[in-house]
Amino acid sequence: MAVRACGLIIYRRLQSSPSSKAADSIEYLLLQTSYGTHHWTPPKGHVDPGEDDLQTAFRETQEEAGLQASQLNLVEGYRKELHYPVHGKPKTVVYWLAEVKDCNTEIKLSEEHQAFRWLKLEDACKFAEYEDMQATLKDAHQFLSSNK
Repeated sequence: MAVRACGLIIYRRLQSSPSSKAADSIEYLLLQTSYGTHHWTPPKGHVDPGEDDLQTAFRETQEEAGLQASQLNLVEGYRKELHYPVHGKPKTVVYWLAEVKDCNTEIKLSEEHQAFRWLKLEDACKFAEYEDMQATLKDAHQFLSSNK
């Protein structure tokens, strides 16, 4: 049986000048793990018994980044599933897209992470070393750019 995890790709829109495109004002939240190779990822975690996938995504976001569901707007129509092996076992990670209502909302990290950054798409892809995560960020950005 595949390990299952769920999370939210969190973004914020900065106030942009009228001449810049809306998509250029988007920044994504990535957290740096405090274990292993210290990779950067959106908040995510394993599904607990009795929890549905979206509940897991919101709970993990609250635990790892200190963001309450009430501080976020879930983006309708976006859901991405990734499949990859971890330690030789299949893993499925499901992501939704959510915008922080206030772009100045404080991020409060758990002990699972040692740093966080708000990053424009290009930099977020550099930090997220895994190709499938980079593709997911680009996919989310494309979705946001085409659904204003």
